[in-house]
Amino acid sequence: MAGPRKGPPQRGRSTVKLQPEGQVRQSQAVTTFGPGATMDLIKQAVLVGGLDFWRWKDGIPIIHEARLRDVLAPRFIGAGQKLSVEAAFREPPAGDDREPTRAAGVQVLEFPRWFVCQNAECRALTGRSLDLKDGVYWHRCSERVRSLGGPTECVPVRFLGACRRGHIEDWPWVSFVHRDDGGAECPNKQLRLDEGATGDFSQVIARCVTCGRSTPLSAAYAQRFTCGGHRPWLGNEGDEPDCTEELRLLVRTASNSYFSQVVSALSVPDPAHALDEKIAEVWDVLIGATAENIAVLRLAIPKVQAALAGYSDAEVLAAVEQRKKGVRQREPLRTAEFRQFLASKPEIPGELPPEDEWFFARRVVPDEALPPQLERLIVAAKLREVRAQIGFTRIEPVTPDLQGEFDLGVQSARLGLTTDWLPATEIRGEGVFIQLDEKAVAAWEKRDAVQKRGRELLAGHDALAKTQDRTSPFPGIRFYMLHSLSHLLISAISLECGYAASAIRERIYCAGPTDPVPMAAILLSTGTSGSEGTLGGLVEQGRVIHEHLRRAFDLGELCSNDPVCAGHSPADDPSERWLEGAACHGCLFVAECSCEWFNRRLDRALVVPTIGHPADLAFFAGRP
Repeated sequence: MAGPRKGPPQRGRSTVKLQPEGQVRQSQAVTTFGPGATMDLIKQAVLVGGLDFWRWKDGIPIIHEARLRDVLAPRFIGAGQKLSVEAAFREPPAGDDREPTRAAGVQVLEFPRWFVCQNAECRALTGRSLDLKDGVYWHRCSERVRSLGGPTECVPVRFLGACRRGHIEDWPWVSFVHRDDGGAECPNKQLRLDEGATGDFSQVIARCVTCGRSTPLSAAYAQRFTCGGHRPWLGNEGDEPDCTEELRLLVRTASNSYFSQVVSALSVPDPAHALDEKIAEVWDVLIGATAENIAVLRLAIPKVQAALAGYSDAEVLAAVEQRKKGVRQREPLRTAEFRQFLASKPEIPGELPPEDEWFFARRVVPDEALPPQLERLIVAAKLREVRAQIGFTRIEPVTPDLQGEFDLGVQSARLGLTTDWLPATEIRGEGVFIQLDEKAVAAWEKRDAVQKRGRELLAGHDALAKTQDRTSPFPGIRFYMLHSLSHLLISAISLECGYAASAIRERIYCAGPTDPVPMAAILLSTGTSGSEGTLGGLVEQGRVIHEHLRRAFDLGELCSNDPVCAGHSPADDPSERWLEGAACHGCLFVAECSCEWFNRRLDRALVVPTIGHPADLAFFAGRP
């Protein structure tokens, strides 16, 4: 990652060697530290530059995943943006520690631009009159304070202003302190920031040394400032001055300063678009194909001949024209993957996955019959998942829909100003796919106890919707059950498979009985980026799923916080835990990198019998 600059990022290339100020993994540049994210380096606080300021030294690594691109493209067009056909996804640039250069890496900019003097007698809060030496800012304190020593080191102030649309700016300190001055003008505004021992906002006081006015930071929740629409990560031309959102106080390193929106797709075969996939492999040649030269291209170029074998010239030309238009109709992401898992062939002992395939899944018939609640068990020895960041939010997260997609309206801040591609990473690994019996799930949903619990969960969802403008739709009682079962299985399997619970990731396949393709399944997977995959430990545990279901049953039946946890209802909850039923850190919560929904929408009472609930509420009424 390139060193920080003072002011907005600058376009252009430079070959000047410069030691980078910080490093992150490439996969983190798609999630935690994507464009617009705040980051602390050794000596500075910075903001990660937008995609316009990413640089590659030796070629741009393109990640191909046509199905993901085709699903995202219509949403980008609807938001007034474009998504490249040939190179929709790029891997973040890799730096070189031995020969660091500005020509490779991610450019960042210093942010915030206000600093606090570390001299306890001074504590000046200022954005000017600072000396920069060896990457550290120094403040020349007043003559009285300076007599006690030389200049004092300054550190970036840890508070910022942001809005829900992703805009970010320095907190308006001068106006914040002098807002109640009744129209009087302070002749020489000099601010200082005093912080108490506890760090509580009521003990953090911003005051003016000149006029004596002071305001505790807790007053920021009562005073209203309008967001200025600043998007410094996009450069000088990135601002949106027409923003009408409220500017909210934000701690620079707080978890709500950046919520990355990542959409992912498994690389599964798509028979309906098999020709499209073949054309993508030789698109550099076929982009100029016409009725006059298509036959020559097929005969003269071996790779084209091999890719298009079995397809007529007319079919190829029609697919080429459709690809040029940039929009192709695809089945929703999760639905297409669900169909492919169900089409998996029975497992053959000793069969190995081909080296040139990205997806290899086989249906397993265990020695012990599956519980009646389960329909299929499928193990995937090879999985390839492409994760692409499409935007981000601040203050409040936006959860995806049941297909794992986001609305790209005002809920998503842009990653680049002039780019038509997205940062992405490729994950290879393995997984276990568990499909529940659809008839059993549909019958369970009709039970009186389940419907009553569903109304309670819906009431919690509606209570949250009253406090937020962009709450996602209620996912339904089926999703709560699948999600809770997924978390219980993650905890149970991690005890035996050799992978930490934080290394196992869930993927929920959920659609109601009235949907064209009803779904009730879970994929638990593990994988790594930049490698050939994993070691097979998770696949082997899938063959003994009975043991893990029993262990999951035991884990969910009793929580260390019962009966408080089991008795929790999201309806009219004074603690404002509106998105979970019987769920807490003692039973269902897992590492957030494993959960698609930020440990929300959970209720173990829907999976196993719990204290204070009728037995028919649980999908697994008895130990499997």
